[in-house]
Amino acid sequence: MRKLLLTILGVCLSFFGLFADERKAVIIIVDGIPKDVIERLHVPVIYDIARTGSFGASYVGGETGMYNETPTISAVGYNTMLTGVWANKHNVFGNSNLSPNYNYWSLFRIAKEQKKPLTTAIFSSWTDNRTVLLGEGKPETGKLKIDYVFDGYDLDEKNYPHKEKDLHVFDYDERVSHEAEKCIKENGPDLSWVYLWYTDDASHMYRNGSYFDEYILKAGQQIERVWNAVQYRQKNFGEDWMIIVTTDHGRSVNGHDHGGQSLRERTTWISTNQKVNKRFKEGKAAMVDINPTVCEFLGMEVPDQVRWERDGIPFIGKTEIHDLEVSTYDREVILRWKADKKNAPVKVYAAPANEYKTSGKENWILIGDLNAGAEDFHYDLDKIGQYNFYKFAVVSKHESLNRWLTM
Repeated sequence: MRKLLLTILGVCLSFFGLFADERKAVIIIVDGIPKDVIERLHVPVIYDIARTGSFGASYVGGETGMYNETPTISAVGYNTMLTGVWANKHNVFGNSNLSPNYNYWSLFRIAKEQKKPLTTAIFSSWTDNRTVLLGEGKPETGKLKIDYVFDGYDLDEKNYPHKEKDLHVFDYDERVSHEAEKCIKENGPDLSWVYLWYTDDASHMYRNGSYFDEYILKAGQQIERVWNAVQYRQKNFGEDWMIIVTTDHGRSVNGHDHGGQSLRERTTWISTNQKVNKRFKEGKAAMVDINPTVCEFLGMEVPDQVRWERDGIPFIGKTEIHDLEVSTYDREVILRWKADKKNAPVKVYAAPANEYKTSGKENWILIGDLNAGAEDFHYDLDKIGQYNFYKFAVVSKHESLNRWLTM
């Protein structure tokens, strides 16, 4: 009898173990809200989410004046979040005539390339997020298929006729947030993306002021629906959820414009319910960090060729290496980085071309094998040959850093 009871107990524990601590993630992008406005309004749900995690500054726009400088424009920001690379790689520089480079895999493609594919969902007020940026069904994305799709409202003028003040766009957001709440509660997709649009329209029309503030707070109510669904899943299914709420860009000082490299346009924010690392707390997180952060949280395996091209690193957990810089002295290249784990092994790779851009594969050459604590690596480029362009990757177990060099 005792043996039978132990067997039953073991089966029960195994059964519940299938669901306990199962990890899931949802990302919400609410369009075009500067960090200072979130702080001034103290949007309740943003700070409620951060109660067990953190709220802090992040940035978009790449590095001003450098090869990866990126416009602070909406679709550009979405694709930066999805791919974990800046616009010089993903090739989205505006909101129209888009031609993404699908060699830089999105989070959703990574999710679907796992040994056990993750279930995915998109709730979006702009259909191009799925059809163009994610490239659902395209051969270039491995014929990516999203499991739960709630979009197309922007194409449905019969049910969403145009209104004054573009309030039909707010109606899209309302539908999106309700559908996200319902689907997450009922189905609990492993990876979800929610996109809310109207706040950007409100600011373009009325700049800084009470109208913009009003619709930011209303967007907060839409976010709260999703947050309630996440908490419901955590309470009733024992799942461990990461929620990330962010924005795609800031705005000019008057609140009307964006697209440039001013501090207010580049400064964004992230609210998450998960514990963050020192780099996040120091305000160094970027839009490119969301992709590797979600991959890390969900335990996704990312092919080396994809991982080494990413420009971000996770803002959860303790990093091994970060902040790679490159310089030259005659034909010698000097790579410098910062290490949190001094004894972590790192390998240094170089490529004298950018084959990945066109083929999705790079001919990396191993040029160094050392410990992260060295924080410094010198190499004679003539050993590779004389070229006009090189790129480098410094790779540890959990992070990869890369830089381009034009001679």
